[in-house]
Amino acid sequence: MNLHARSHRKSRATWVAFCLVALSLTVRASSPDSTERTDTTRTTDAIVAQDQVPSPSPANLQETEASLAHFQALQTLSALTTASTQASDPYSHSSSHSPSSPSVLTSFLSTLFPTPNQRGPIATAIRIVQRLRQQSWTPRPILALFGLVGGSSGKGGSGRSRKGEEMRGRAVKIVDLLEHSIELGNVDALYTLGRISLFSPPPLPLNATRAFHAFERHASVTGNATSLAMVAFFHSTGYGGLLPGMQIDEQTEDTAALLPVDQARALVYYTFAAQLGDYGSQMALGYRHWTGIGVNEDCTVALDWYEAAAEQAMTHFLSGPPGGRTLPLTHTKLSDLEGGVYGPGASVASTGLHANRHVVKAANARAAGETWEDVLDYYQFNADRGEIEFAYRLGKIYYQGSVYPSTGGIASGGEGVGAVPRDYHRARAYFIRIARQLWPLATQGNKKAEVDDQTTIYAAQSACYLGRMLLRGEGVQQDFNLAKLWFDRGGEYGDRECHNGLGIIWRDGLGVKKDERKAVASFGIAAGQDLAEAQVNMGKYHYNRGELSSANTYFDAAMRHGSPFEAYYYIASLHAARAQDPATPPEMRAGSCPVAVSFYKLVAERGCWKEDLLAEAEALWQAGEEKRRTKTGLFGTGMGDESTREHGEAMLRWFIAAERGYEVAQNNIAWVLDQDKSSLRHTRFTRAPSNETARVALTQWTRSAAQRNVDALIKVGDYYFYGLGVSDESEEVRWEKAAGYYHSAVSTQISALAMWNLGWMYENGVGVTQDFYLAKRYYDMALETHSEAYFPVMLSLIKLHLRSLWYELWGGKHKGVSLWRDGGDDDHWYLGKAKEDRERRLKSRKGELDGAEHSVTGEGVKPDQNIVRDEEDPVQWARDRRDAEDGTGDLGPEDYFDGATRGRRDAEEDEDELLETMFLVILCALVSGLIYMRGRWVERRRRETQEAVAQGDNRAQDGGLFPPKAILLGTTGRYSGRELIMYAACMEL
Repeated sequence: MNLHARSHRKSRATWVAFCLVALSLTVRASSPDSTERTDTTRTTDAIVAQDQVPSPSPANLQETEASLAHFQALQTLSALTTASTQASDPYSHSSSHSPSSPSVLTSFLSTLFPTPNQRGPIATAIRIVQRLRQQSWTPRPILALFGLVGGSSGKGGSGRSRKGEEMRGRAVKIVDLLEHSIELGNVDALYTLGRISLFSPPPLPLNATRAFHAFERHASVTGNATSLAMVAFFHSTGYGGLLPGMQIDEQTEDTAALLPVDQARALVYYTFAAQLGDYGSQMALGYRHWTGIGVNEDCTVALDWYEAAAEQAMTHFLSGPPGGRTLPLTHTKLSDLEGGVYGPGASVASTGLHANRHVVKAANARAAGETWEDVLDYYQFNADRGEIEFAYRLGKIYYQGSVYPSTGGIASGGEGVGAVPRDYHRARAYFIRIARQLWPLATQGNKKAEVDDQTTIYAAQSACYLGRMLLRGEGVQQDFNLAKLWFDRGGEYGDRECHNGLGIIWRDGLGVKKDERKAVASFGIAAGQDLAEAQVNMGKYHYNRGELSSANTYFDAAMRHGSPFEAYYYIASLHAARAQDPATPPEMRAGSCPVAVSFYKLVAERGCWKEDLLAEAEALWQAGEEKRRTKTGLFGTGMGDESTREHGEAMLRWFIAAERGYEVAQNNIAWVLDQDKSSLRHTRFTRAPSNETARVALTQWTRSAAQRNVDALIKVGDYYFYGLGVSDESEEVRWEKAAGYYHSAVSTQISALAMWNLGWMYENGVGVTQDFYLAKRYYDMALETHSEAYFPVMLSLIKLHLRSLWYELWGGKHKGVSLWRDGGDDDHWYLGKAKEDRERRLKSRKGELDGAEHSVTGEGVKPDQNIVRDEEDPVQWARDRRDAEDGTGDLGPEDYFDGATRGRRDAEEDEDELLETMFLVILCALVSGLIYMRGRWVERRRRETQEAVAQGDNRAQDGGLFPPKAILLGTTGRYSGRELIMYAACMEL
């Protein structure tokens, strides 16, 4: 018993000790200073170990000290980044456990402390609190009362203030350590200092000057490709402290903010960086040679650089799991979220066929106050009630990481405008829930339960997602055999994604022996159902066999069905081989090179796994907008109009991406810097626009327009029309250029706004020759292009016709537009037309007389022959002309005589033309009145006849002397009113 009791006490002591150790480790890990203490311990251990090394040289000591300072700076930077992330959103945390986790402890803790993504009333309450915290209309004092927002007073405010001071102290420490390391000769610290000066956590100030000098020095010492590319960026854009959130070193004169734009230097730095394999520099050089920025346009050189960048993107894509890496989400333009550059209805981006784009739908949803959190809550509510369709859609959303999936299938990715946090665990839980309704057991063959057709369809589609996740190791451990099981289950019901997955397994020999025949059969079934990824796989099969014609057919079909990556790469490869082949005719090379460049450019831009600048910029811009709305408050007051640090960081990334040719980045920069948005522009109610800012915006609008953005093309015309960014040019030159840009936009046949602008210019003669008919033509084209242009076009047409009538009445130099006829050269009339015609004829005759007197013909005709003078007898002149014609003309003698005798009265007839016209108008009015009066008289006689017939009928019924009513009514259809009256009179007698 004593032994047993002693053993029991030892066991209990062991458990207590274990719990104490675990508790201490937990507290240590949760302490905010644990990382710093661990780093200090490691540093101390490193120093102790270094002290045990026998007597190093002074050079080694200096190098070691520099490395140690750099290491401490990196460790402090890591801790600072983590702390700033937690401070920015203390409620943001993700759970690594799926809803179906088998762990009992995890389930118990999740029940007690649920996360916002879980089910139940507590999780719902947490989501509601977070939603209220994010709303700008929620009173800030109430949030501060519950500790949901920072306050300026109290314990919470003082604690946060002390924490902010501590973080700023760490930021200063990082810079000091790096500068000390640089002084001791550590070149890696130069690169780190340059990076944190541009891309840094919030406590660190952004300093373009320091970044430029650090990158320049690092590039000159090491030749690093990234540093060379950053120096090229500074020279190309002159980027500096002109944007929000940037700081300028006032002690240095040659700051990056004042750095002049030097495209030649930028080209040199970009070339060296691209030769060293820098991905972004290769894209920048390809774009420059493609558009002629700082160099002459050369499609062949652009093709070489874009091909190199696309090869890197494709290699990185294939290095991922089976089927390739998951594609990044598409990127969004800020202007599209506002309905386009000119707003909904007026922009090409939100009208016509573009009105059905996902970004337009998302913009409408945001305008209505909807958020993606609301959408997910609605889907989750219905999925928890057992709605299988909602559960399937919710699983797709969490798998793709977007509310809007692309049209090409699972492998095509999703739209960035509908981005939500990707969660493979939750997606798998929903797919498993659906699939279990058809296959209750996980691994025992294909034993099925009895379910309805809808459940069967969703179960088969869920099986393809489960198989794909197992095949690629997404959220679960990679298992090829289990993946094939799920693909077989879905393929039994004809699911195209399952057949494509089976093709990948058989082609690559994943868990099975390679079988190309079975792979092609599976790919063929999926490709026959218009699955883009399967069509790409069929094209790759023929491409590797040298069957280029069949491969090209499949790749074209894949592009039509939504393949955003691989199909473009292989078609670009086919055209590049044709363009680079010396045996290809020059005209074919000229046609293949642009296609290859365009498609390689798309591949390089979409394959941005290494550095997705646009996604980072969008996240930063949204954070800045949220901060601006928070500062604005409930009634729109406060600092809502100020730019935030996040805005400046987003602009920096857009500038870098714009240099690489991203049209989305160019459009976003131009949209942010645009000063032509207000309807009160160029009035005393708005401040004068900055010419330098307008010049930068015009550059980006122009580059965006060159990439087939019609709204940007119209915007360039507006800038020239109003003189924004081009104030050094005269109005006539600017207006002519504006008209040229509008003409280019009109040629696309999709912009009603461009047509209206051009119609206005022709109406007013601005930049073009005034022409009312062309103005009306463009106004009509605008109405035909877009029905929403009805109201402005109608107003413009009314004004045009009124203006035309004014020209008609007062003899304008331009022909007016008629409402009832097409019009000709001599058929319009205005006041004084007759007098002007008479004077014109007299001048014409006098000119003929003067010209004939000074001319001599080859047949010796005298100057005074066949000349009509005012003093000659018109009758005699007509007779002479008749004799000269010898009766061969179309007119007879009487016509000549009558015409000649009427010639004497031409002046009087011209002068009386207005009176005759007025007489004819009055006569027509009288005739119309007579016709009207006659009609009234006939109507009155008809009513009298009907009354007489009715009276005769009444008398017949009273006296019995007249025919029955039926007989009298029957006769009215066969006899006229006069006969009926005579008949009634006879009956009266």
